[in-house]
Order: sequence, then structure tokens, then C-alpha cells
Amino acid sequence: MSIQKILAVSGKPGLYELKIQTRTGFVAESLLDGKRITVGMRANVSLLSEIAVYTYSEEIRLAEVLKAIATKENDGLAMSHKEDDAKLKAYFREVLPEFDEDRVYTSDIKKILNWYNLLQPKGFVSVEALSKEVKEEETPAAE
Repeated sequence: MSIQKILAVSGKPGLYELKIQTRTGFVAESLLDGKRITVGMRANVSLLSEIAVYTYSEEIRLAEVLKAIATKENDGLAMSHKEDDAKLKAYFREVLPEFDEDRVYTSDIKKILNWYNLLQPKGFVSVEALSKEVKEEETPAAE
């Protein structure tokens, strides 16, 4: 399984899997409850594969951050996103030591951990799956 078709829809809780594209938008299925929703073209939508995290030297793709969490947790669940801010930052520093604390807010860390804990039981974020995905992103498509 891949996070290539996983979406975060602004104003809607949880994550969604892109199912089909329509003339006016697309249909997505909630990973929380399996319900399908239609999303218009004007909705603020983010593909998880396009999200990156700021570090002091560069931006690191979310897939690499999720892989680091999966490695730390041996493909198990991560710390709850409901912990206090100091614990969350300390945990995230263990996962990604060089993250830029001025540009990566606690709310971002909470969102990443919440996404990880939502995707992990469904098989989207294992070390093996994310290793393949990171490798595919680094290899340019053959022309």
C-alpha cells in the first residue's frame, strides 16, 4: 500500500483515500469510517506524498518522516498526538533530530503523529512500504 493517493481535506477530520476523479472534483473514502465523500475542485486538499517537513538544511518528505517513526516504533503505533507539547517535541526530536523548531509547530507534530497512527493499522506506513515509496520518489521516471 502507498500514501500516494492519501489526502488530507481541509475542514474534514482524518484522512481520505482517493477513489475516482470526476468532472467536478473527486470521490474520496474516509480512512476513519469508510464513508465516501465528494470533494469539489475548490476544496483545500493536500496529498500526503507532496507534504514535506522543514529541517535546518532542507525539506524532508513526509514519507521519510513516517518511515523514521515506523523504524523507531518497529512498525508499531507512535506516541499519542494528545500528549503535552514538551513530550511531543522531545519525541519528534528523536525521530527527526534536525527539524526546524521555528517553522515546525507543535500542531504540525500532532498532525503527523495522528496521521501515522491512523495509517499504521491499515498497512500504509510500514518500514518496508515506505522504503519502496522513498526509493520510487528518488528514481526519476523513465522518459
